[in-house]
Amino acid sequence: MVATIQSLLPYGVLASHVVFIIVLFAFIFRKSWGKDIAGFVGKHSIFLALLASLAAIVGSLFYSELVGFEPCVLCWWQRVFLYPQAVIFGVALWRRDTSPFLFAVPLVSLSALLSLYHSYVYMGGQSILPCTALGGACSKVYVMEFGYITIPMMSLTISLSILLLAWAHKLYSSHR
Repeated sequence: MVATIQSLLPYGVLASHVVFIIVLFAFIFRKSWGKDIAGFVGKHSIFLALLASLAAIVGSLFYSELVGFEPCVLCWWQRVFLYPQAVIFGVALWRRDTSPFLFAVPLVSLSALLSLYHSYVYMGGQSILPCTALGGACSKVYVMEFGYITIPMMSLTISLSILLLAWAHKLYSSHR
C-alpha cells in the first residue's frame, strides 16, 4: 500500500501543477474566460488553502514516518512554516474569519523561499548550510519524477498554491 501511494504521489503533484497553471491563467484572464474559475476559487480560497495545508502535512508525514525518509534541517524548517497553516485556515473557517491570509502569507512566503533554496541544493547547487541529517539527507534525492518533481518541489508547490489562493481571496474580497 505504501509503495503504491509513493508511486502515485508524483502524479498528484503533476496534476496539481496543471491545476495551478489553469487557475493562474484564469486569474490573469478573469475579465474574460477565467471569470467563473476565478470566482469559484476566490469564494472557496480559505477552504482550498486548508486542503493544501493538510496535503502538506499528510505528504511530509507520509514520507518521513511511513516511507522512512530522514528529514533534513531544511525539511524541518519548511514544516515549521507550513504546519501552522492548517490551524490558521481551520480556525478561520470555524470562526468565519475572512482574513487568515494576513497571518498565512508571511509564513508560507518563508516556506517558499526555503523550498526554492532546497530545490537548488537538490539539483546540485552548493549548500551554504551544513546538513544535520544522517547521511547528508539535505542533498540526497529521495524522489525524482518527471525530471523535476522532488520533495522540495512538492513543498514549493504547496507554498505557491497557498500564495495563489491568497491572491484569489484578495481579488474576490475586493469585488464583493
